[in-house]
Amino acid sequence: MSATPNRRMVAVVLLIPVVVTIALWAFAWPAARIAPRDLPVGIAGSAPAADRLQQQFERHGDAFEIHRFGDEAAARTAIEDRVVYGAVVITPKGPQLLTASAASPMAAQLLREAVTTRALAGSQVQVTDVVAAPAGDPRGSTLGASILPLAIAGVAAGSAVTMLRLRGGRAAGALIGVAALVGIAAAALTDSWLGAITGDWWTGAGSLGLTVLAIGATVAGLAALIGPSGVGLGALLMVLLGNPFSGITSAPELLPRPVGAIGQLLPPGAGGSLLRSVAFFDGSAAADAVLILGVWAAVGLTAVLVGGRRRTPAATAPAPSAPEPALAG
Repeated sequence: MSATPNRRMVAVVLLIPVVVTIALWAFAWPAARIAPRDLPVGIAGSAPAADRLQQQFERHGDAFEIHRFGDEAAARTAIEDRVVYGAVVITPKGPQLLTASAASPMAAQLLREAVTTRALAGSQVQVTDVVAAPAGDPRGSTLGASILPLAIAGVAAGSAVTMLRLRGGRAAGALIGVAALVGIAAAALTDSWLGAITGDWWTGAGSLGLTVLAIGATVAGLAALIGPSGVGLGALLMVLLGNPFSGITSAPELLPRPVGAIGQLLPPGAGGSLLRSVAFFDGSAAADAVLILGVWAAVGLTAVLVGGRRRTPAATAPAPSAPEPALAG
């Protein structure tokens, strides 16, 4: 009789340390290995000087991905379009570094150090922040901290739908409603109150809501297809992996490979990239993130609807009638 409780005790003793170990690995390992890996950087200027500068960058191995531009205007446009994180412009008065702290304060600082202390050692470099982070969040701390609450909100929505046994259209409606309200509330906090994001208010709210919907629909969809264990699987995927792999506090190109690429395919990473694009860059480079979030949301909602149809007939089927008693002869 005591075998089952003993097994449960052993399962708890073993499972919790495994989950904690996974969480520590997922959060600590990428943070401890922050370094540029094919970080897109531009070079603009005359060929001889630009060639020499490119060679200096290439001495860092695959740390930087070099893009060449004809002049400063083209380099600025590439930064504003989120093609590169920064650019070095060769001018008659000396090199000029263009950065975009709104894209990643950490990447901007790294480029400043690389250009002033290594790539162009001994030169006086003028630094211009083309797309600056907002005054309310100059270090990007608030924006970086916003993804985890969105992931938790999505997981909570998917869990609530599962525990309340909502099915089909009701479940989908609840998920969409929660996502919409969370998006509005999050925009009110991060934009209207804290000033951590700028850009069109409703576009920002929609981006936040779409992120929550993609996460919540995935969690609820997994639960609808495989049962309550799908909630745990969804939480593991979105919170323990998706959040630290998102690169929102640094940049995807600063995370170890292939963590940065994987993170951008998960809703937290795609949501963070989308929020940066609509908040600071007028929606530039937002299409991929919208597509990824849309696919997660659509697949999750489809799973919710399909799972509801599979379970409803079984739940509503009439119980078999008892056999009629035989008549006495």
